[in-house]
Amino acid sequence: MQQTRQQPLFSIGQLVATPGALAALAKAGQTPLEFLARHIRGDWGELTEEDRRENQLSLERGFRLLSSYRTNAGDAKLWVITEADRSVTTILLPEEY
Repeated sequence: MQQTRQQPLFSIGQLVATPGALAALAKAGQTPLEFLARHIRGDWGELTEEDRRENQLSLERGFRLLSSYRTNAGDAKLWVITEADRSVTTILLPEEY
C-alpha cells in the first residue's frame, strides 16, 4: 500500500499546465490543484511499483518526480512532473510530453 503524508514532501516551483491538460480537466469538472495536492504528498497515482521506487529515490536524491492520474471523466490520463531542481511542476497529457 502506498504511504502518503499530510505535509508536502517537496517544493513545486512554478506551476504550469498544457492546453490539453486544462481542456481535459475542464471536461472532467476538476482543477489542477486536486492533482497537485496528491502529487506533493507522495500519492503518485497510477504508477508501477518500479516507478514508485524511482520517485522515492528521486525524493532522496533530488531527481525529477512523476505522477500519473486519471480524470473523473475516465478518458484522460494526466501526468504531473516536477523537475529535478524543483523550479517548475507541469501538468500535461502524456502525448504532450
